[in-house]
Amino acid sequence: MSYEKRSRGYQLFRYYIWFVDRMIHRRVVVLGRENIPQGKPIVFAPNHQNALSDPMAVLLNVSHQPVWLARADIFGKNRIIDAILRFLKIMPVYRMRDGIDSLGRNDETFKKSVQILENNGALALFPEAMHTFKRQIREHKKAIPRIVFMALEQSGGQLDIQIVPTGIYYSHYWKFHRSLIVNFGKPISVKSYYDEYLNDPQSAMKKLRLALQDASRQLTVNIESTEYYDEFELVRELYGGTHHEGRLSESSNSTDEKLSKEFKGKTSGRMLSDMKLTGRLDKFEREHPDEAADLVKELRGFNNLLHMNKLNNLAINTKPGILCLLARILGLAAGLPVFLYGLIFNALPYFGIDLLVKSKIKDQAFWSSVSYVLTIIVFPLFYILELWAVSPWVHGWWRLLFLISLPFAGKLAYYWYSGLIITCNLVKLYITRKFKRSVWKEINRKKEELFAKLDNLILK
Repeated sequence: MSYEKRSRGYQLFRYYIWFVDRMIHRRVVVLGRENIPQGKPIVFAPNHQNALSDPMAVLLNVSHQPVWLARADIFGKNRIIDAILRFLKIMPVYRMRDGIDSLGRNDETFKKSVQILENNGALALFPEAMHTFKRQIREHKKAIPRIVFMALEQSGGQLDIQIVPTGIYYSHYWKFHRSLIVNFGKPISVKSYYDEYLNDPQSAMKKLRLALQDASRQLTVNIESTEYYDEFELVRELYGGTHHEGRLSESSNSTDEKLSKEFKGKTSGRMLSDMKLTGRLDKFEREHPDEAADLVKELRGFNNLLHMNKLNNLAINTKPGILCLLARILGLAAGLPVFLYGLIFNALPYFGIDLLVKSKIKDQAFWSSVSYVLTIIVFPLFYILELWAVSPWVHGWWRLLFLISLPFAGKLAYYWYSGLIITCNLVKLYITRKFKRSVWKEINRKKEELFAKLDNLILK
């Protein structure tokens, strides 16, 4: 197979996957498309946090058909699977854990990678060479510098290879109806490192690797702390969003303000806000470790208090009135028929996939990927069976309309269900405020004390 050639079959399949992807996500935001060079060899270099979802985030939002380099252990198990991987433009990369003898087989992969770049194609690989399932950018490996310098050297320094650092951000890693941001950074020209490479290859590769690593860390949320990762993530959820946006803007510098203009919209604005917040939390831990430990202790105590009273930490910043709750309940009642329609025709594949994945896949990092693949295969089969089941009562064009309505009805049903969960949490919060005043007073006091400390930290 000529990986560098565009494939019509691949493109048609990508249209279908794009539709499924939009059904899975609540919102997809793409930033920095203007940073992707045209008519030049490109290497996309995204962070890797969520297995198969990460390459999908890139390939569904670019005009190229990027060839991916993936770990070799997914190849060689089945001829059909290998054929599918080749169709999807995925090539194997062998690692030390695959056996030292297998490393020599990378020469063929690197040779094909060079051919792709020589044909102004696009490569894509994860510079971290592993997925983390955390909002952390790990140390980059040598694969990208090695490949691009090999290609540049083979062309006598003529290829204008551009590395596009890419940040991927999920509001949640495996839940349905999450938000996704794909943030393409400014390209890094490999040519600018070529003269140094000719004199000192190792130094040039290191400098390029570190430059890419630094660029990647500016494109998505990166919690550097290892000791307090979970607690800083909780701060991001509990204190983040609209509560700290204003405070962050008060202490923003000119660079922050320039960056803010590139992040318009609620979803991308939240990511920028989270990037600033977590960066300051990491800095606070480095410079004031004892105070950071005290802050974490207070945070844990507050979170435990919420759990003891079965209150959702995302709802704690709201103060719903009785009229608001009644309006929500009436809205749910009005939308109940749509929910039931969507539920009836989507419940079995949705809950079946969810149950299968959570019971059979032990590593949560792969939940999203396996669910993704099963959704692509299982839902269309169920929709065809359901069309066959109702065909005696539905005729003509109504059959087509029925079939088209099924995925949209399923998504509307999920909207309704999400609204129900939020309303239930708000009702519990309202009951606590009105009928458990001593408990609410204690929660509110600890919240104000905690948030005051965080405000002080943000404004430093």
